Amino acid sequence: MVNFFKKYLKRSDFLIRNVRSLRRWQRLNQKGIYPSWARLTPKADREENAKIRILMAPSVGGHVPMFNIESLVGAALVERGARVDILICDGALPVCLECEHVKFSTQGLITRLIDKGPEMFCGSCFGPAEAAIKGSSLELQKYSHYHSEEDREKVKEISMAIEYSKIKYFVYDGIAIGEHAYAGSLRFFGRGSLEGVAQSHPVLRRYLEAALLSAITMQRLIDSFNYDVVVLNHGIYVPQGIIADVSRKNNVRVVTWNPGYKRGGFLFSHNDTYHHTMMTEPTSDWENMEWDERHDEEITKYLKSRRIGAQDWIKFHNNPNFDKKSIVDELGIDFSKPCIGLLTNVIWDAQLHYPANAFISMMDWIIDTIEFFIQRPDLQLLIRVHPAEVTGGVPSKEKVVNEIYKRYSTLPGNIFIIPPESNLSTYVAMEQCDSVLIFGTKSGIELTSLGIPVIVAGEAWIRGKGITTDVSSRHDYKTQLNKLPLQNSLSDSQILRAKKYAYHFFYRRMIPLNVVEPIEDWRMFKVGINGSDDLKQGRDPGLDIICNGILNSDPFIYPAEKLI
Repeated sequence: MVNFFKKYLKRSDFLIRNVRSLRRWQRLNQKGIYPSWARLTPKADREENAKIRILMAPSVGGHVPMFNIESLVGAALVERGARVDILICDGALPVCLECEHVKFSTQGLITRLIDKGPEMFCGSCFGPAEAAIKGSSLELQKYSHYHSEEDREKVKEISMAIEYSKIKYFVYDGIAIGEHAYAGSLRFFGRGSLEGVAQSHPVLRRYLEAALLSAITMQRLIDSFNYDVVVLNHGIYVPQGIIADVSRKNNVRVVTWNPGYKRGGFLFSHNDTYHHTMMTEPTSDWENMEWDERHDEEITKYLKSRRIGAQDWIKFHNNPNFDKKSIVDELGIDFSKPCIGLLTNVIWDAQLHYPANAFISMMDWIIDTIEFFIQRPDLQLLIRVHPAEVTGGVPSKEKVVNEIYKRYSTLPGNIFIIPPESNLSTYVAMEQCDSVLIFGTKSGIELTSLGIPVIVAGEAWIRGKGITTDVSSRHDYKTQLNKLPLQNSLSDSQILRAKKYAYHFFYRRMIPLNVVEPIEDWRMFKVGINGSDDLKQGRDPGLDIICNGILNSDPFIYPAEKLI
């Protein structure tokens, strides 16, 4: 009888979650979150003899921001004479981007995912997206139409046959399938490593299956329709990373995108994920841009607003504490003595390969840094752990503070930590520091604009811009640490350069769309048009830049310095 009730409770938990999922999408539809493309762009408007064929590949219909932007841009491309397909998973993948540890919070639910896939989300994920597209100028393509049951059995056999330790390095048909599967698993568990994680073995194998099925599906789509361009979110994880790799292998142009940090803005890139392209774009894109006092005031005002996220999509604290005395009282730090700041990232996020990286991982860098400061009691180290560890869309299950204390039972009196849940202002804390050490955080863009020297040990976007001290080896890092404290702010010319890059990053690379309406009580947005005329060339400058970039390979740069 006890076992019966345990099974019943587990089943009830599943049913409750499934009902909640369905109710969530009902609420979204009531809010008008999903657009009705049949009404906005009827099928009769579709161009059958288009010169260019484009695949928008949101894949996960339940990821509303992703689906809305890609269907919106797709509809705008149709208005410009393209033929556009929308690729959506119809429950065919055993795991996907919709799978996150916060939605599978018990071992029983993870077991259900391993056995049956993400069935609890599939209906409420695919259904609304299909309904939004049906009868419109956009053509729906379903995953299940491009692989068979035989394919599913084949990929399962491959997944089970590979030694677990070798999955991460598995390559199939020239595609780094294992790397993408591993990244997807890290995202699922919210961790930077799968070592010692319960059920990580079967979950990783399911991600491997999903990655293989995605590769087969994408290859057959390209064979069937000979796409000219594929547009997708991020360009990493499963299935997006696989779609991008298969497309590039077939010489199909790839465009990736992601919501920008500034509200209303979207970051588009050619050929690769923005994690890479923001590192490699030439400085000539911005260093000689038009600049005057108005632009200086504009970026200064915006950067100040980021302290509370007033103009941003996401903020990590509702009520940040800007009182310097609170930092002193809470930590016991003495800001009259030399202090060096250190800003972390979320451990699991965007675990990509960067050839210039001096450290194996962020934690490797943090431990090296702590070891240095243990030997330098004359300097204080102030570590600010990223708030997104606890307030991000996928909270981290692997915490920086925990990882530090696994190595050190106690820390010396010159090393201080602001934990992720603290509402102490990161900006106020770092402004008290002589200089700041970063790995991959974008905060380097803001700090240098304030004149604070920054040493970059990882692959932050501020790297290589002629503003920061960039290191490419452990030895080089140690050399730079030995120069601390620097006791000088950045020069006026360096600060000006930093502000120009900040303006480029937040105003020019984050393309504003007037046809999108942010929703205050959701971390998302909805389409804000009355009909297809609102999507025509010349109606929205940002949409024109995005469409011209997709159609003609034009740069995804919004000339805000001339238009605002």
